Amino acid sequence: MPLIETVTYPDCVNPNEVQETCDYIRFLNRSTGKVRTGIGAGRQDVNVSCKGGTRVEIKGVAHTKWIPELTHNEAFRQWALLHIRELLNKNGNGKNWKMQHKKLNFHSYKFGYAPLKEAKQQHYHIVAVNLPGFAGILSHFTQPGKMFADEIADRLKVIACLERPNMTHTEALEKTISATDWNKIKKVFKAADGDAQLVFWGAEEDVKTALETIEERCQMAFEGVPNETRKSFEDGTTIFERVLPGADRMYPDTDTPPKPLAEEQIEALRKQLPTDVIDRYQQLKKWNIPEDTYTYIFKRNHFLLIERIIKELELDPVFVGTFFGHRLKFVEGHYSPADEFNYEQIYSMFKYLLDEGLDIELADILLPVIYEHPKMDFESVLTVINFKRVPENDILARIPFLREKFGEIRRSETKKDETDWIMGELRKLARGNMSMKALYNHVNGKN
Repeated sequence: MPLIETVTYPDCVNPNEVQETCDYIRFLNRSTGKVRTGIGAGRQDVNVSCKGGTRVEIKGVAHTKWIPELTHNEAFRQWALLHIRELLNKNGNGKNWKMQHKKLNFHSYKFGYAPLKEAKQQHYHIVAVNLPGFAGILSHFTQPGKMFADEIADRLKVIACLERPNMTHTEALEKTISATDWNKIKKVFKAADGDAQLVFWGAEEDVKTALETIEERCQMAFEGVPNETRKSFEDGTTIFERVLPGADRMYPDTDTPPKPLAEEQIEALRKQLPTDVIDRYQQLKKWNIPEDTYTYIFKRNHFLLIERIIKELELDPVFVGTFFGHRLKFVEGHYSPADEFNYEQIYSMFKYLLDEGLDIELADILLPVIYEHPKMDFESVLTVINFKRVPENDILARIPFLREKFGEIRRSETKKDETDWIMGELRKLARGNMSMKALYNHVNGKN
């Protein structure tokens, strides 16, 4: 399956604009009618940076609706990391910064924390680490439900292969190690008041990598925001995935060399290009079609069919756009489609109603049946919904009788209640045989 990758300039200045840009690319691709749609057909790699930060790539965002929250949270995370840098560099830079570590004897401490007990059963090494000048940093907020300590823990999982929970620290929100044991650990390092401590556990062969990972991430904190790729979650948070690759990446972007296209072929393709999404958007605006239908129309690539129905069948644009963006969307969400259903049948349905002299509002009732039984002819569909052809004059002739009947049973003196009751009595009979608006005007005495 060929893959198309669309890359944009870093021109988006706020979270909502990022989503709008992504949706524009999405709708542009769908307007060609030549791309696969559905779950897994597309994904977004969202690059975020803030002033003073650096590019961080959020990989494989599955839904464009996640993008605003993800980009907002990532920008906030970068601001938090920049603030951490400012706090750390008040006491000097990180060039001479060094941490200390020591393997702990489990029997010398009263560890009641369940993961530590499990680590003992697995015969893991339990290692304490002293982080000079990091008091207050480990608990610094970075994103919803996350703190700077999570930046270290995430890297321990990915780089050192230590499954979470893989560490705890002096600023953990939950009590994991008693104050007595933390004091013992501080005495081992002769720690200063401005130091922070953490304890991690893992197999012997992973300890060296884990120590290097902790030290590297802490040294990065003196510089600000590290280049990296991050994995997204539906709640708007992200976790470390891998270091952002540079020009020396280990794999090529393509498996085969590029093939040049002849100029004649390019010109032929150019003539087949669909109208731009922004032009279609402006046309929908001119037609006064409600904006809450636009996303569905572009997502399903229904614009050309809507345009054809409006121009060829001369139907009201607002009615047609709303029919697609509201009624068809509802039917697709509540009924089971047959494999043979084709959206072109909607054009045929409207044409049939016009040719038969039936009111197009009947389409609301016809659509669910056609959607589930597309091979059924329209006359049979009318039978299924129990539709009967009744002349308009016969419907209007019933109004005086119903008005008199309402006078006998009425519980209200208002004209509106009378009109609403008569409309309710005639609606089923009239729908499809005449316009509901025209019927209302007759009942209300406007005709």
